Amino acid sequence: MAINEATTASTATDGSPHGTGILAVTSVPGAAGVFGSNTGTKGVGVQGNGPESGLRGFSDLGSGATAQSNKGSGVIATSGTGHGIDAFSDNGIAIFAQGATFAGVFNGALVVNPGPNPKNTSIAPSDINGSIVINQGNLFVNRGDVILGNADCAEDFAVSDTAQAEPGTVMVLGGDGDLRESSTAYDKRVAGVISGAGCYKPALILDRHPGQERRVPIALMGKAYCKVDTQYGQIDIGDLLTTSPTSGHAMKATDPMKAFGAVIGKALRPWAAGQGLIPILIALQ
Repeated sequence: MAINEATTASTATDGSPHGTGILAVTSVPGAAGVFGSNTGTKGVGVQGNGPESGLRGFSDLGSGATAQSNKGSGVIATSGTGHGIDAFSDNGIAIFAQGATFAGVFNGALVVNPGPNPKNTSIAPSDINGSIVINQGNLFVNRGDVILGNADCAEDFAVSDTAQAEPGTVMVLGGDGDLRESSTAYDKRVAGVISGAGCYKPALILDRHPGQERRVPIALMGKAYCKVDTQYGQIDIGDLLTTSPTSGHAMKATDPMKAFGAVIGKALRPWAAGQGLIPILIALQ
């Protein structure tokens, strides 16, 4: 054990085959309990080897470990078969990065696994299953594709208090700007279908404001399930669909003149009789 109780910075060393190899303690503000220096052209200042951790640091209030370099990397972590870096935090952020140019650069795939962040108020409760949050900034994809597993592109709209805002419902523009259920045939105010019915969920939602009530995602492009009523005509694959007198339901568009400006999309599955829910290709026209 080596203890330094001097009032100015100095060194003390010792070794033991039992217990701690070297224990260094100092009470001098700004001094180091252990300081290692290599003045050669290669090598390291301090080397640590161990079956569990080669080097371990602990602090009650500060950093468990601090690394700094004037020209090179502050920290280099490599692993043969495991993780290069494992970071954990009980109550805070596991990894925080800040840079003058970029906070992080990844040469390879970035995988985000499910993990809720209930204390982060910028993330809505419904968005906790593996989220990337960009509070202010842009997302650039210089080369490659953006691949989304869900089906449609939707945008949040406010709905009237009396609207039955359930997925698959055909919605039209109301007089106050809010959306309401469709209720007349060939309504040119048709806005789209509430996204999320059946097995098709929105892949992209625009104008989302967490905390605002009476807003629903309206499918504007892509595939979505839609309520239909065939009492006005049997629906076949490829038929154009428009609003119907049945509240919130679409029907086959049989009058081309009336259908202009009131088409919701094309049927992707036939429906022979009665009311039902079928997948359609959203194409407002």
